[in-house]
Amino acid sequence: MTPERKVKDKVKKILKKLDCYYTMPVASGYGNSGVPDFLICCKGRFVAIECKAGSNKPTELQLLHLKNIADCGGVSMVVNEENVLQLELQLEEIIK
Repeated sequence: MTPERKVKDKVKKILKKLDCYYTMPVASGYGNSGVPDFLICCKGRFVAIECKAGSNKPTELQLLHLKNIADCGGVSMVVNEENVLQLELQLEEIIK
């Protein structure tokens, strides 16, 4: 299991615990490149999460998608091994 997969599995566990709907768009030649790993709806809030591991950083295109989501009133964030444990608290605050 890759380090990024471990982060994604932790995110899934948190989303299920909070009873959030989520989908993970498949990267393919037919979709939009740079779409965040998780598109979430939780208690009426739209949240997008890009997962990274180690020293990996989001690409410019991924950052653009996250910015566009935030500009439209959604919440966007990058989650890695260092902040994944704080994600549950962040989501609880967002969906109050």
